[in-house]
Amino acid sequence: MENSVFPQRLPFHPRPPTEESTVIGNTDAVRCWECFWEFWNYETPKVIVVKNHNLGILYRAMQLLILIYFIWYVFIIQKGYQESETGPESSVITKVKGITHSHDKVWDVEEYVKPPEGGSVFSIITRVEVTHSQTLKTCPESMAVPNATCISDSDCIAGKMDMLGNGERTGRCIPHYSGTVKTCEILAWCPVENGGAISDSLGKMAPQFTILIKNSIHFPRFGFSKGNIKDDKNGYLKRCTFNETSDLYCPIFRLGFIVEQAGENFTELAEKGGVIGVIINWNCNLDLPDSACNPRYSFQRLDPKTIQESSGYNYRFAKYFNCNGTNTRILIKAYGIRIDVIVHGQAGKFSLIPTIINLATALTSVGVGSFLCDWILLTFMNKNKVYSTRKFDQGPILQPLTVRGSCTSCQAKAPPLTFTCFLFTADPPGRSSLLSTATWAGPCVSRQQGGITGTMTEDKAILT
Repeated sequence: MENSVFPQRLPFHPRPPTEESTVIGNTDAVRCWECFWEFWNYETPKVIVVKNHNLGILYRAMQLLILIYFIWYVFIIQKGYQESETGPESSVITKVKGITHSHDKVWDVEEYVKPPEGGSVFSIITRVEVTHSQTLKTCPESMAVPNATCISDSDCIAGKMDMLGNGERTGRCIPHYSGTVKTCEILAWCPVENGGAISDSLGKMAPQFTILIKNSIHFPRFGFSKGNIKDDKNGYLKRCTFNETSDLYCPIFRLGFIVEQAGENFTELAEKGGVIGVIINWNCNLDLPDSACNPRYSFQRLDPKTIQESSGYNYRFAKYFNCNGTNTRILIKAYGIRIDVIVHGQAGKFSLIPTIINLATALTSVGVGSFLCDWILLTFMNKNKVYSTRKFDQGPILQPLTVRGSCTSCQAKAPPLTFTCFLFTADPPGRSSLLSTATWAGPCVSRQQGGITGTMTEDKAILT
């Protein structure tokens, strides 16, 4: 035990107020100074070896799993040592080629591809419903329009326009094109669509249509650019079609191939229409040569075919002309396959910062095993109290002991004076041992004070 100062109220000759104030002030200053230096102490955790094989196996197994996770998944699969960039700048240009025919005409690219600009989204018409020779006049409304049927003229309000209808009502109730059912008369492009539409299919040759998809990407962070077409001046694109193994850089796809890769039946899709996504994915490891950065193509139907109300794809357009001085048009309801070209990408390159961060995270995560094993040891093990006592040092706890001692060696003749106290245990009776020597600041009444008692802590005694 080290010597320590025991502040207490003195039993003899109280000090004058001025001297006591001086002692208290000096004591406070010492305490503040000690607190200041206490801040600069170094603390280190206590290491305790617990000889329990089951707990040791669990601890090492957790460490192994954590290391496997970081080495295999974080660093190998996710390439945690690289700086990455997603969402490259991309451009897509498309071009469709092929001809087909229906029962009364030949269709070329200019007619069945909409829009013709060659962007990343376009449609190929596979079936049409044509309403010929529409002119502006009066005719019966379609029975497919809600509230279009009528019994008398009072059921048709003149001037009313139904947003789901085809024209403006005249106020008359007239027979429909066939049968005894009557509908309201309208002023519109007549005959209306459902009255005289003729269905015509273009699907016979459509699977052989070819689609060129030119794509180039750029990762601005790394200054890396690449395209999906082979640099060949010998007319390579004129004699090739896409093959993932032999012709990866020939992005010419047959329409039937795209539909097949999306898992669809071409005949059914051409009848009602649908949306197919052509997904181009660039996953580039820029630590490798540029030749290792290649596009990967996948195909998927995007419209929900299981929901009848929202599946399929169709739109309307008209062709206008003048016949004998009368404005006339042909209304076409087109069903087709819409192609959406979608480009994804990610590039990565070695960087010191993410490497250090992931290494630090891995080393920190290894400590999770210690936390779990400590929790098991403190909660479920039979010797948890013993381990807790060894693991966590408790603060000073007063342990009442009967002590006896004497104070000798008066150091000066003017108060306050310092005595050297020799403290001995008195428990158990009949046996005694030297605990410590300490100092006591007080007046020098005699050179020996006997019968001193008090309480004992781990590092000091409080005399009474």
